[in-house]
Amino acid sequence: MRAIVHDSYGSADVLHPAEIERPAVGADDVLLRVEAASLNIGDWHLMAGLPYLVRPAVGLRAPKSRVRGMDVAGRVEAVGTNVTRFTPGDEVFGVGEGSLAEYTTARADKLEPKPAALSFEQAAAVPTSAVTALQALAPLRDAGPGERVLVIGASGAVGGYAVQLAKTFGAHVTGVASTAKLDYVLSLGADAAVDYTRGDITRSGERYDLVLETGGNRSVSSLRKLLAPRGTLVLVGGEGGGRVTGGFERALRALLLSPFVSQKLTGLVSVMRQEDLHTLAGLLESGAIRPVIDRVYPLAEAATAMRRLTDGSIRGKVIVTP
Repeated sequence: MRAIVHDSYGSADVLHPAEIERPAVGADDVLLRVEAASLNIGDWHLMAGLPYLVRPAVGLRAPKSRVRGMDVAGRVEAVGTNVTRFTPGDEVFGVGEGSLAEYTTARADKLEPKPAALSFEQAAAVPTSAVTALQALAPLRDAGPGERVLVIGASGAVGGYAVQLAKTFGAHVTGVASTAKLDYVLSLGADAAVDYTRGDITRSGERYDLVLETGGNRSVSSLRKLLAPRGTLVLVGGEGGGRVTGGFERALRALLLSPFVSQKLTGLVSVMRQEDLHTLAGLLESGAIRPVIDRVYPLAEAATAMRRLTDGSIRGKVIVTP
């Protein structure tokens, strides 16, 4: 089968097409014919081998897995002996192991039937980013309507879903983005959009019940200035933290400080759960949230698609199709 592979860590230049064997199907696995895949910043980090903190798990000197890509939408080709939820021909979406290929495998509990209202490209744009946003906003689901929410990085993949989900949960949502993307943030349903290029948002004097920081590098102490006395800060990802630990040390500082202050400070490491995919499928079917696609690339141009992840130009998700 055709796939995009890399045999060493580096920039998108290490990615190249190759003919490889179809993946083997384990007892708990589903073999998918890939109709569409989407890229996440996590795919870029695994390609680059950065931060170095991740290498003991993914390969010290070279990647253990040659094929990148997690998010996938496709058709079931075969199922393992323990799988009863799906049969060949089913249309599904979720996360697999190496979706920048014609075929991939996925655990059955990491998949959900594709909503009929969505194309494969739209469905592929959902899993990692939307599940991360859903889990980050867990405090809102118990708090009820009227909470004030600030989404920093609202034009990004996770941030875009967070804006939509927070509105669905009845919150008043302010999104932070660059000048060129303020209109996009408002189109997602945000009540207000703030331009971070025109001043320090942590000095605005505004206070929020929940602040979601997606992929930024602001200090925990500065972000606390945006929180209500018993507000919650959720850190998702983190860039600019160096080649060794990335932004992980910031989340660790938040967790260590949280027991000593009235605010809840936490970092999120999302876990793909079938129940979250099921929740999102219902919201997508009803039209409460919608995937936004920046551009669709053919598999041969996967390296170009990967470069887009760090150039700051994306609105929504970048999709790759075989």
